Amino acid sequence: MIPYSVNIKLAARTLTGTLNLQNKTAVDWGWQGLIAQGCHSSILIIDPKTSQTIQVLERHKANVVKVKWSRENYHHSLSSPYSLRLASADSAGKIIVWDVVSGTAHCEIQEHSKPIQDMDWLWTQDASRDLLLAIHPPNYIVLWNGDTGTKLWKKSYAENILSFSFDPFDPSNLALLTSEGIVFISDFSHSKPPGSGGKKVYIASPHASPAHTKPVPAALPAPTGAKKALNKVKVLITNEKPTAEAVTLNADCLQLSYLPSKRNHMLLLYPREILILDLELSQTVGVVAIERSGVPFIQVVPCAQRDALFCLHENGCITLRVSASDPEQSVQELVYDLRSQCDAIRVTKTVRPYRMVICPVNENNAALTVSDGRVMLWELKAHVSNSGLSPLYAPVAFCGSPLGQNQKKIQDLSLNTMIGQSLVSGADPPPPTLQQEVQLKFLLTGLLSGLPLPPFALRMCPPLTTKNINHYQPLLAVGTSNGSVLVYNLTSGLLHKDLSVHSCEVKGIEWVSLTSFLSFATSTPNNAGLVRNELQHVDLPTGELRTWARMYSLYLVVVFRDKPLELWDVRTGTLLREMAKNFPTVTALEWSPSHNLKSLKKKQLLAREAMARYTTLSDNEQSSVESSVISLLQDAESKSEGGGQAISAREHFVFTDTDGQVYHITVEGNTVKDGARIPPDGSMGSIACIAWKGDTLVLGDVDGNLNFWDLKARLSRGIPTHRGWVKKIRFAPGKGNQKLLVMYTDGAEVWDTKEVSMVSSLRIGRNVNYRILDIDWCTSDKVVLASEDGCIRVLEMAMKSASYRMDEQDLTDPVWCPYLLLPRAALTLKAFLLLQPWSGTFTMDITQVYVSALNGSHINPLDDMKSVLLDPELNLLQRCLLVSRLFGDESDLQFWTVAAHYLQSFAQARHLSVPVPEGQTPAEGTQATPQGHLDIYHDTLCESFYFQRFQLERVHLQEVKRSSYEHTKKCADQLLLLGQTDRAVQLLLETSADNPSYYCDSLKACLVTTITSSGPSQSTIKLVATNMIANGKLAEGVQLLCLIDKAADACRYLQTYGEWNRAAWLAKVRLNPAESSDVLKRWAEHLCSPQVNQKSKAILVLLSLGCFHKVGEMLQSMRYFDRAALFIEACLKYGVMEANDSTNILSKSRHHTVWLCKSGYSQSFSHKVCLV
Repeated sequence: MIPYSVNIKLAARTLTGTLNLQNKTAVDWGWQGLIAQGCHSSILIIDPKTSQTIQVLERHKANVVKVKWSRENYHHSLSSPYSLRLASADSAGKIIVWDVVSGTAHCEIQEHSKPIQDMDWLWTQDASRDLLLAIHPPNYIVLWNGDTGTKLWKKSYAENILSFSFDPFDPSNLALLTSEGIVFISDFSHSKPPGSGGKKVYIASPHASPAHTKPVPAALPAPTGAKKALNKVKVLITNEKPTAEAVTLNADCLQLSYLPSKRNHMLLLYPREILILDLELSQTVGVVAIERSGVPFIQVVPCAQRDALFCLHENGCITLRVSASDPEQSVQELVYDLRSQCDAIRVTKTVRPYRMVICPVNENNAALTVSDGRVMLWELKAHVSNSGLSPLYAPVAFCGSPLGQNQKKIQDLSLNTMIGQSLVSGADPPPPTLQQEVQLKFLLTGLLSGLPLPPFALRMCPPLTTKNINHYQPLLAVGTSNGSVLVYNLTSGLLHKDLSVHSCEVKGIEWVSLTSFLSFATSTPNNAGLVRNELQHVDLPTGELRTWARMYSLYLVVVFRDKPLELWDVRTGTLLREMAKNFPTVTALEWSPSHNLKSLKKKQLLAREAMARYTTLSDNEQSSVESSVISLLQDAESKSEGGGQAISAREHFVFTDTDGQVYHITVEGNTVKDGARIPPDGSMGSIACIAWKGDTLVLGDVDGNLNFWDLKARLSRGIPTHRGWVKKIRFAPGKGNQKLLVMYTDGAEVWDTKEVSMVSSLRIGRNVNYRILDIDWCTSDKVVLASEDGCIRVLEMAMKSASYRMDEQDLTDPVWCPYLLLPRAALTLKAFLLLQPWSGTFTMDITQVYVSALNGSHINPLDDMKSVLLDPELNLLQRCLLVSRLFGDESDLQFWTVAAHYLQSFAQARHLSVPVPEGQTPAEGTQATPQGHLDIYHDTLCESFYFQRFQLERVHLQEVKRSSYEHTKKCADQLLLLGQTDRAVQLLLETSADNPSYYCDSLKACLVTTITSSGPSQSTIKLVATNMIANGKLAEGVQLLCLIDKAADACRYLQTYGEWNRAAWLAKVRLNPAESSDVLKRWAEHLCSPQVNQKSKAILVLLSLGCFHKVGEMLQSMRYFDRAALFIEACLKYGVMEANDSTNILSKSRHHTVWLCKSGYSQSFSHKVCLV
């Protein structure tokens, strides 16, 4: 058998083009590592690493307006596997939750028929990971169960809701952007709707007035540019509707979003500035303003790993702005320095940037969607440099350990490995050996291009046969309106060739071989009504327009609208004959599928063989051959000179005229013979198209009638379809395949001409919402349709959805996505990358794992990280962090980030022989670990000393930015809680005499300055504070308790009244380690309660306290066996836990569960590992 390598597998797929305006916000980048993008009513799933579309979801009937990937903030196991789940919403109000791997819908949700304004999955997933919140116009928020489609609750508000944003630090906080202002909800819960209408605030910019402007000292230079704009913008957030003197800013607000990098901060986006709000102060603390000549903003994506902003501008340029930090100077305002920007795109009327999405796992990759269907993939790279005016430093350590020789790629792994931690006032910067100065640059790593604007002309290449199977490629030629011809390989769905052939719209294409085709185009009529016709023969391998060569057919008929047809010889590219002026006007024409070319070639071959035999005969034998035979052979051979170019074959074609009469014409050489004429059928209108295959001839007319002719039996049968004009009909390829594809003005049908019955139908308004522009067969059982929504769809003969199973596709480039694997295979792969205790060295040979669903192709895409994973210096904590990023596991990444930091902190304290009781954080002096402090986006999980300094810096900024008495009062309250009594007294004494609170503030200032530590005064103050708390004045009572150093009692009262976050904050800034630990432990117990059910958060709190035994026990009780086992192993390696009965039990749990139950190894192999 002759070996061959050809991929002829064709799957249903969709080639997409330009986007609809309603698709503008329909794009999302999930933790799963994939991008979802809406294109008209379809949804594309894009792999950004290989820049290829790996799935297209089709079920919506209207334009898709929103897409959201589900979060991965839960522990993954066989019962809770990795899954690709996506929610999409359209302009008709329908929400579909997808199983992306299979291309099927979990559920469909419909509440109203108006476009969904916004939607998102709840990020806390301990209780349930199926909850989806959506805004249904005009003013409803509805919580849905995304698995079953059940409505859990519904809540209406007074104003129209535009969008919303979840607080990333507190799941009970939600902000709604409305047509008039912002509504803050503080009692959001999955179990019941919010009890009240929320706190409504308004955004306004007052005109310059003495009350809200501060005089600029004469010694200071006048601000210019962005500084001038910064001083000009004064934004107030008030509970009262703005007065006539104030300018409402809400109408121009493009976006509202909480900052994930620090608690209680929010950004508001306007075309020319970004406002950073401190929600505790209800005031702007930072403004990113654009110069007058700058390009306006479209969108901003705030980062979590660093205080940075990705900004999209109207010219398609993406900029990265990073918060400036100088620990030597007090912060006067939040400033975001421009650190990098990518190239802009050429913006036209039809080409505009739509949206930008950022990789949530690493936050150093961006994707830009453009209105013409392009997706531009940008990656942020760090280059060592010291040329910057304001230095930007990058750490040279990973997870507390300096980067090894094989770990250099880790520096570009994520944003927090590229940019060092922000510094606060009073904090010591990292030593120079642990950081290096860098510059950031955007690099274009991928580009996906869509189809141009319709209309299209389709033609599939000749079908697969036994003769061309060695080199066959399923190529589809697409003629476009701008004169180019795009050739797609339908196996991969990728563009094979982009050929500029014509100067006007391509009207049709006909393949003449597997590597060449004819295309014709017609320009628009000029003033005289004349057009320019172009007919080109394109050689596909070279892209050249060349003279016509050997083809499947020898003749070409060119039909004109107002001119007789022409007959051309395709071998020489010459005109054979132009018909007379009285030749009938052609309305439809089709060549006969059979001709005598093959028989003529066979005779020629026999002639060659006879001549060969004749030349080998002896002289005597030659004389015995009749001269007439010799002359006949010589004549046959002479006709075949030039490789068969002179062969004259007889071919046939039929055509119809305007009266419906059918003509049969025979062509041989330059002779055209008129054959039979068949009078018109009275039941048929004007014939629009003809198809001929075998003994079957089918005619279609402008009235929607089909006429099936059986030429062998001399029978005809007319079928009225009542579908209107029959635009095109084509027979399916394949011997004996008599399926017929019919195109109408309102859709398409597939017919079986043997049975004269319809097989499937597609109709606008019933099955689809788009009009069909062109049709063809791509295989014997699949059709290809071009539609006016700019898409080309390859469908099964039933013409249903183009979605398919992703795990059954043969992709051009292998994709790294564990979510595509079966649950057991994905968990086995994860365990394999994490720990290999059976081997002394780490290996990437996946064949050591006996799981049939795993092979080398699943791990080959990790080649760029292979050197890091094989590095023997990569410790367990580093490996856990790296694998959690590779898998896009949000829960794992959070756990191992906190665990790695505090394991090293406590190990460092033990190494320095500093006694640290369990449940207390190491003192400040023992924190000299290479990784420094925990990032502030971890909030109350950070070390107390750093958290205190950050809060002091924050209240100083609030003090600088205050512009009203309410702001001053809030600053004074914060200073009292932080123990900054002297500065608090100064602020209290600033109250003007005409203020109603003047007397109370004066007394309060006196009280603060005269408090003594004597027993009677403390008892009195404590009694007063207790009474105030009992009478509903919790904040005032807590202040009094803090004044007498009873912050521990204040924390208990706060916890009693449900202010758990506030109690944790106060414990971090005021209490000693032992008292703070008690408060935080009670908080962890509260988080574990059934009413709250945030055990994952509780584990993080216990990690920050060093309660490692308790963490291990909780992980085991929650059946997180793999995480528990790896954590105990890390504790033992770092010496923060000693081997005893409990750790042995957990260690055995690891071997038994991870390697036997989870990983799916063979029984004997697992037993071997258990004995390690």
